[in-house]
Amino acid sequence: MANEAPPRWDRRMQQRLARGEAAALGELYDRFASLVHSLAHRVLGDEEAADRVTREVFGHVWENPDTYDPKLGSMRSWVATLAQRQAVKRLRESESASLREGGEGSPEALELKVLKASAAARADYIRSSMPQPLREALELAYYKRRDYRQTAADLGVTEDEARRRLRLGLQLLSTANNPAPSASPPGYGRTL
Repeated sequence: MANEAPPRWDRRMQQRLARGEAAALGELYDRFASLVHSLAHRVLGDEEAADRVTREVFGHVWENPDTYDPKLGSMRSWVATLAQRQAVKRLRESESASLREGGEGSPEALELKVLKASAAARADYIRSSMPQPLREALELAYYKRRDYRQTAADLGVTEDEARRRLRLGLQLLSTANNPAPSASPPGYGRTL
């Protein structure tokens, strides 16, 4: 991905943000707020906490547009990474505070909760980012309990094509539990 030319929209958006164009932040918010909020909510399980993370992420983007590097990935990936990292940070803080106050659990249980929440958020992001034909096939198979033959009929494709779409979609989703060390671009791992 680092060798690909980044989309023009991403470069233009970064330039507009760097110039301090409030309209650019509004456009970015309109485009990615639901993504940020859903990732944060998936990790935190709390509407108000997800709202706070959403505000923090867009505040960070506004104050630090230069931390985005188009050569390392898309603006969408950068914003999603910021959201997930900030949500995980918030989860660790709230759970650690609960442990200090005598709450139930252990540091190991906290890390397990963080890992599960992170994997679920990554799976949501992967599913929402995959090409529509793959997403549709997976949704038919998972939510409507269709087998590959029924999925093929519902989508109007051959059975081989339905199997291919399901296999590719599942392969993409399988990466949610085992992110590669380079899954997040260098520099994108800093918390806000």
